[in-house]
Amino acid sequence: MNIDILNPFGNSIAEIQSDEIEIVNAQDALDIMVNCTYQGARKIIIHEKNIIPEFFNLSSGIAGEVLQKFSTYDAQLSIIGDYDKFSSKSLRDFIYESNKVGRVTFVNSMAEARERLR
Repeated sequence: MNIDILNPFGNSIAEIQSDEIEIVNAQDALDIMVNCTYQGARKIIIHEKNIIPEFFNLSSGIAGEVLQKFSTYDAQLSIIGDYDKFSSKSLRDFIYESNKVGRVTFVNSMAEARERLR
């Protein structure tokens, strides 16, 4: 895993770059958050491919646990991916509500992620 610290608009944003799954559970998300915070970024961009697929199955509870960590520690996460492939209404509603609150957002591109974290 590589963490690139971007500094658009005067805010530090950490972009996680990896070809592997980096978040399997809430502790992994917390570890990444702490690492990024240590490097000066409380806003994090990660790609859908770096998160265990079960995250997107809401009954697994992983998504809720990860969102709770970001809320508790006052950090933001933007997840870049293609969400049209998911047919679950509950997941679509979850993404919609998360995007409204803004703590964890689900976006389609790096440009959108940066804009959301601005």
